[in-house]
Amino acid sequence: MSTTSLPASDHSSRLRAALLAADFTADGLLDLLGASAYAALARSETVPALRATRGDTPLETLVRLFLLQGSVPHAAARAALPLDEALADGWVVRDGEGVRATVDVRPYGGPEGQDWFIVSDLGCAVGGASGASGHGEGVVLGVGGASTTLAGLTVRTPVSSALDLGAGSGIQALHAAQHATRVTATDLNPRALGFTRLTLALSDAPPAELREGSLFEPVADETYDLIVSNPPFVISPGARLTYRDGGMGGDDLCRTLVQQAGERLNAGGFAHFLANWQHVEGEEWQDRLRSWVPRGCDAWIVQREVQDITQYAELWLRDSGDHRGDPEAYAARYEAWLDEFEARGTKAVGFGWITLRKADSERPSVVAEEWPHPVEQPLGPTVRAHFERQDYLRTHDDAALLTGHFTLAPEVVQEQVGLPGAEDPEHVVLRQNRGMRRATKVDTVGAGFAGVCDGTLSAGRILDAIAQLTGEDAVLLRDRTPQAIRLLVEEGFLEPVPEPR
Repeated sequence: MSTTSLPASDHSSRLRAALLAADFTADGLLDLLGASAYAALARSETVPALRATRGDTPLETLVRLFLLQGSVPHAAARAALPLDEALADGWVVRDGEGVRATVDVRPYGGPEGQDWFIVSDLGCAVGGASGASGHGEGVVLGVGGASTTLAGLTVRTPVSSALDLGAGSGIQALHAAQHATRVTATDLNPRALGFTRLTLALSDAPPAELREGSLFEPVADETYDLIVSNPPFVISPGARLTYRDGGMGGDDLCRTLVQQAGERLNAGGFAHFLANWQHVEGEEWQDRLRSWVPRGCDAWIVQREVQDITQYAELWLRDSGDHRGDPEAYAARYEAWLDEFEARGTKAVGFGWITLRKADSERPSVVAEEWPHPVEQPLGPTVRAHFERQDYLRTHDDAALLTGHFTLAPEVVQEQVGLPGAEDPEHVVLRQNRGMRRATKVDTVGAGFAGVCDGTLSAGRILDAIAQLTGEDAVLLRDRTPQAIRLLVEEGFLEPVPEPR
């Protein structure tokens, strides 16, 4: 673990003003570096960015200082920063004739165009000078794909209280501070709480209540309207690296988090988790995950990726830089991973999202599905709409569906698939262009039904009209169609029209 003390935030407002004045922002970086060098930086390749920052403007100095993490001349640093305060607070230190950064400061664009900054250990932000490989077990990472994924799928409605469990550098707490009256951030690593404090201060966000400890221990029996966690979910033999290894056997850490979240959610509250889970011989992964869902909660579980145990072990051995060291030590660690998986009967590991919602229903909705296809972030509105549709379907039997009114979701388009020149299509596909970007095949009745759903006529009236046009028996059509309507509603192709009160 790094023992370097963290900067103070006493003059963070002056430092923030200097960063913004130099256009040290996500947009400013793209303009300065160009798309190619900017993309290379995201791959931890720094040479193109070094070539693009040969000048002496404040922005070029800040990029070399905080992103490329090199030493910059004293005069250049003074032109770009309130240098005396930055030195006094510990953001930079003297380095011979120049100064160098003590932390990684990375521009991060908020969802509404805010200019934020994520503070983390040197070289540990995605696109940092050296990546996370080879760092000690107490390292605190910056922005990564997992962080932005979780931020994008979180439901963003105004709430009284939010909990960021395992806060790391504070990205989720920063997002939550925009719509929660009170934010609590916890982490087992006290250094992570320090970085969360810096991230919030430098981003001009309200401070969070910071608590040290594991899992839900720091908050005891307190309850929240929103819980978010990007936990150390890697399934590994031991807990060598705090930032990624859970320290419990198998997927027990993720299971424990999900199971304990239910009693800490207020009514109607959401909990969002990223997680890994084992695929075990003789057990369906969906059944494994359903068993994690606490009583009184609806759940939506989405598996995004599956890796066999060799791919998984190699991924995380490379993450920690073990492949660059002693070959015998690498082989021994590889063996330890495979031994762990063999002992647990694990044949593969899944990765995905788990969302809980505290509900009153005696018939909870638990949906577990595999969706490896591209999606369009942010997914927060899609997640919220999913649970609202589950509420509707849970309270409407087939007869009620037929009296309901529906509209076609605005992002849905229809595709007709068939041979060129054919009189009739072989089949019709409805496709979403936003959110989960689902596609579903429908028959001519389904296509015709969806095409005229504008909220004017009830589903039953539409089916009666289709029966008259096609010569089908209206009663039989009403009997066999509700299941198809239910599926189109569940997957978001049709939206129920609110019933008048």
